[in-house]
Amino acid sequence: MTPEPAFLLHKRPYRETSALVELLTLHHGRVRAVAQGVQRPGSRSRGRLQPFAPLHVTWSGEGELKRLRLMESRGSVALLAGEGLLCGLYANELLTRTLPVELPVAEVFAFYTALLEALPRPDARAGGLRRLEAALLESLDAMPRFATAEGGELDPQARYVFDAASRAFRPGQPGLDGRTLRLLAAGDWDAPGLAGPAKAVARAALAPLLGARPLRSRELMRQLAERRRTGLRPEL
Repeated sequence: MTPEPAFLLHKRPYRETSALVELLTLHHGRVRAVAQGVQRPGSRSRGRLQPFAPLHVTWSGEGELKRLRLMESRGSVALLAGEGLLCGLYANELLTRTLPVELPVAEVFAFYTALLEALPRPDARAGGLRRLEAALLESLDAMPRFATAEGGELDPQARYVFDAASRAFRPGQPGLDGRTLRLLAAGDWDAPGLAGPAKAVARAALAPLLGARPLRSRELMRQLAERRRTGLRPEL
């Protein structure tokens, strides 16, 4: 096969010297594979197979679990630390938990790539995360419908809460006002003043896809915020 652009989402040891890896690829979405020998001391592939490092990969196999054949670097790893690193880990955990295996998600790949460029800049993180979340929801046919559960228009003066069953909104408190939801419906989730509402809507829409098990990255972000105690607002 032609080498495909990819990023490592998750890696864990497998047998003595190999690893089970989850990759986000350009044309095949999430791919699960065995990277043979990658845990062996001195392996050149071990240094390449790192989170946030752009790769070219090939694999073989007909089942759900593939075998990596080629793994080459295609650029520099994104150097992340602190909150930027935790946001990157959140993105990786989110995609690993929600994407079906081998569902083509080229737009998600594009927004993930853009997110890695944004994460070193504190003012760009929230927007990058929201755009990735929106692309993910679109690809899974789980994007909120900015209407009432019955299909009616949202009243700008009323307040609404997200209804997971209908993927729409029903009147409720505290909720978000209809005017704000109409602005989000226009698609500009990182517009000034919409950061908080966009995060709330994205979290509510993603919750049914994630299930009851909490995201580890969110807990780490909460712990970081508590340690700093400077009013940090987690972007997750």
